[in-house]
Amino acid sequence: MNSDIDIARAANMLPITDVAEKLGIPSTALAQYGNDKAKLTADYIKSLNGGEDGNLILVTAVNPTPAGEGKTTTTVGLGDALNRIGKRATICIREPSLGPCFGMKGGAAGGGHAQVVPMEDINLHFTGDFHAITSAHNLLSAMIDNHIYWGNALEIDQRRVVWRRVLDMNDRALREIIASLGGVANGFPGQSGFDITVASEIMAILCLAEDLEDLQRRLGNIIIGYRRDKTVVTCRDVQADGAMTVLLKTALQPNLVQTLENNPAFIHGGPFANIAHGCNSVIATKTALKLADYVVTEAGFGADLGAEKFFDIKCRKAGLSPKAVVIVATIRALKSNGGVAKADLNEENLEALKKGCANLGRHIENVRKYGVPAVVAINHFSSDTDAEVALVEEYAASMGSEAILCRHWADGSAGTENLANRMVEIIEGGVAQFAPIYGDDLSLFEKIETVAKTIYRADEVLADKKIRDQLREWEEAGFGHLPVCMAKTQYSFSTDPNLRGAPSNHSVPVREVRLSAGAGFIVVICGAIMTMPGLPRHPAAEQIGLDDNGQVVGLF
Repeated sequence: MNSDIDIARAANMLPITDVAEKLGIPSTALAQYGNDKAKLTADYIKSLNGGEDGNLILVTAVNPTPAGEGKTTTTVGLGDALNRIGKRATICIREPSLGPCFGMKGGAAGGGHAQVVPMEDINLHFTGDFHAITSAHNLLSAMIDNHIYWGNALEIDQRRVVWRRVLDMNDRALREIIASLGGVANGFPGQSGFDITVASEIMAILCLAEDLEDLQRRLGNIIIGYRRDKTVVTCRDVQADGAMTVLLKTALQPNLVQTLENNPAFIHGGPFANIAHGCNSVIATKTALKLADYVVTEAGFGADLGAEKFFDIKCRKAGLSPKAVVIVATIRALKSNGGVAKADLNEENLEALKKGCANLGRHIENVRKYGVPAVVAINHFSSDTDAEVALVEEYAASMGSEAILCRHWADGSAGTENLANRMVEIIEGGVAQFAPIYGDDLSLFEKIETVAKTIYRADEVLADKKIRDQLREWEEAGFGHLPVCMAKTQYSFSTDPNLRGAPSNHSVPVREVRLSAGAGFIVVICGAIMTMPGLPRHPAAEQIGLDDNGQVVGLF
């Protein structure tokens, strides 16, 4: 059996101009990066205003396990299958972060015969978007320090600078640092730290901005710190927003590549869903909806994180209305949620599978609360037995949904044709009535409680007086209408990564809250979640290198 990377290297790729033609995009609207990658120009995107939008489909999943779920693979497979049955379709997914590629996860471009290519380029630097975001973020950090060094005319309280630095790599040593040591010439020593680039507010801003003007406005709104009287100091106050916009000008343009079946794919932006809002860019999604009749997008990690934020943040802010949802599950992942060790997942275990289905059922219930119909995609593995597949199908039916077996990893679009046909039937039926689960007028703490109790099934939210007072101060300052962006472990509905399945009656401890005034949400950090991941004991980087032919090995 060929590996993912072998299949990707054997791809017969079309020139990106030919791929663009499938969506009616002229070559003059492309800024090409070689023969197989391009960005859409800003002028062309502006020209697409007006007309009807296509139909938006969200792909989400059960909570991730070491067994894998295949959300991106399913997104690609469904997009290809929609094209296979004669629909004008495209996909919108996120760009991979270098941190996970060299850490635990490896590459992120789909798998088997449902991939986006060129796989190696997509995973390694791509068109430089993440580098631009990292540079813009750290330019602001440097300008804050420089302003304080040269007299601090804005009277920034150095103790209340909240803007950290970022790096697109997992590096636990940088979580908390002391900066500016070494004498007067280096500035004023102080505590700081690094987050991973995908957790940067600038990443969120890039992914929520409508155009360059909106981008600069949002950048200017970033709160970088406070004065002694607790009045805010913004990025606009330190006059960094213009230069940052220049650095991000090209990065704001969506990237166009292709699937193995030569269908168009937009890959743009990459916030994590466990520490950020977990969706690709609004500008890519809206552009795709103007160009295609069906747009398949994904949201990170399980539906309790990615789908919730897709609905309550991205769709709310961008005015999007999804028509259907696919919840990806594997027999292996459900058995893992049922307590089976990774080494034993290839063995049939109906009892554990039935127990693990509770996780899937919880996600089905949650998606239904947003008024959007959901179908389960069983991402097929060769070790799955007929009895196991039948059990999941019966369980989904008992939950008022349905499960469709998908073989896109092995068979490409042919293996996902049934799912594509069902998506079209559901969408043409017009049953979706999308609405977020909370209104803008609720207090910030009530919004946190709504997500914790409605989606996570928690009994209570634990937050000390300092956090509650901070939320009230932000409400008094005019930020009470913002949605909340929950940062918690992706492995469980709770904040305990070891509590699998569908736990209830637990507590959600809030450790910290951060105001992302530019992005337009409140980040709520729960439990032990880290905004700068560390490398595992044996990182993927140990296996990545070049072979004798100069080709990358170990990335998948």
